[in-house]
Amino acid sequence: MSKSAFPVRGVIFWVLSILLTVGIAYFQRATGPTYPVSGEIVLDGKTIAYNFLRSYDVGSDAPVAVALPEGSNIRGYFIYRRYKSHDEWDTVPMELSNDTLWAFVPQQPAAGKVSYHVILSANDKRVSLEAEPVVLRYKGSVPAAYLIPHIIFMFLAMLFSARAGLEAIVKGRHTFRYTVLTLITLTVGGMILGPIIQKYAFGAYWTGWPVSNDLTDNKTLFTFIFWVIAVVVQWKNRKQKVWALIAAISLFAVYLIPHSVMGSELDFRELEQQDTIQTHPVSQTPNNGYHSPSGSPELAEPMQSSMPKREHPTIIQTA
Repeated sequence: MSKSAFPVRGVIFWVLSILLTVGIAYFQRATGPTYPVSGEIVLDGKTIAYNFLRSYDVGSDAPVAVALPEGSNIRGYFIYRRYKSHDEWDTVPMELSNDTLWAFVPQQPAAGKVSYHVILSANDKRVSLEAEPVVLRYKGSVPAAYLIPHIIFMFLAMLFSARAGLEAIVKGRHTFRYTVLTLITLTVGGMILGPIIQKYAFGAYWTGWPVSNDLTDNKTLFTFIFWVIAVVVQWKNRKQKVWALIAAISLFAVYLIPHSVMGSELDFRELEQQDTIQTHPVSQTPNNGYHSPSGSPELAEPMQSSMPKREHPTIIQTA
């Protein structure tokens, strides 16, 4: 291939790398267990849209809101319990304010999760907005000064990884350069800033192997090892470009795993047995609602809720 063709190939490779990175960024944004659950149902001849949170900062109870059509005669019930606990399902009526039904997910320690259902009722017809319980995880607040650079460096690593992989396929002369750049950005974003993010969010710098089985930490370590090998092998012999392709594939595979899958979480069953930390149970008293003896979120006539009154956030309707 003539030298004049190299710039054209470089432009094509950058375009492909950017498109791949943007596609991965969108996939990560739209998937994973912390992305909000949304949808719509038709009840009493009216279409009702909803959007339920699955991640919230420790410090206050997470709001659950369902905006209703004006003048509708629809009631709502909030059914919930701590995830991975021996708690029974509790039910409370949702509070109606300005054509919006409100409930609040009781705050838990960082990494604590709560499962919840929302059931709407009108004219003796009841419908659950989701077939399976929504699971919300509480986390500590992460300063933007760490979070933003972490995100930037992780996607720069994806960009340089794609570029290195494409160079390796054609045995390009820039393979080693982009291999090194990938390792640098992955080290900063994943192995330095990543643990700092984890510490702020869940109280521990590292919860992957060999300490625990956090998949986010483990998959970062997995691909990091491949990139170290790729750099070391090419440092000794620039012709061994295949390792850059192998490392690029490993990083691509890691990014195809939705973010936060098998991430940090509390198992309240174990904590109750150990009795080593103070936890915040979902059900403080039997008067929070009725208890479902079957262990399933079935709806019966709820008791009077003892949930405190509070100010409701403003819902901004968007197109």
